Amino acid sequence: MTLQEIQVKATELIQNEQLSIDHRLNEVCSLLKENISYYNWVGFYFKNGDKRELKLRAYAGEPTEHTIIPFGKGICGQVAESNANFVVPNVQEQDNYISCNINVKSEIVIPLFVNGENIGQIDIDSNTPDPFTKEDETFLENINKEVANILG
Repeated sequence: MTLQEIQVKATELIQNEQLSIDHRLNEVCSLLKENISYYNWVGFYFKNGDKRELKLRAYAGEPTEHTIIPFGKGICGQVAESNANFVVPNVQEQDNYISCNINVKSEIVIPLFVNGENIGQIDIDSNTPDPFTKEDETFLENINKEVANILG
């Protein structure tokens, strides 16, 4: 399946109002993990109420102990503060990286905005060194825009 075909399927899942939002988010995580060979862990983190931390809401892949991430800590925590995409070709070169799995080689985190506010993010871990392209960034930005539509 191409990224465009996966995008269409993800949009259908996200817009399926017969499922709860959490169910839809989990389905999207599974869809991406199962259809993109270098997406080994896919998760959505969201701001945890008024706290300066992120809370894992949905994921596909190995279970993680990192269900709460303080702002500023790790790649996800940095994106919560910077409001910018963060592509990490080699996690070993990041001083502020939180290791979830020894097999992870690279990571991409894309913030999710609702009405201009960064409320969460999609986080992808890959066991492949430097696999993420501009096309992945655009694809994940589009996924987040679809998710924002059901959260806004």
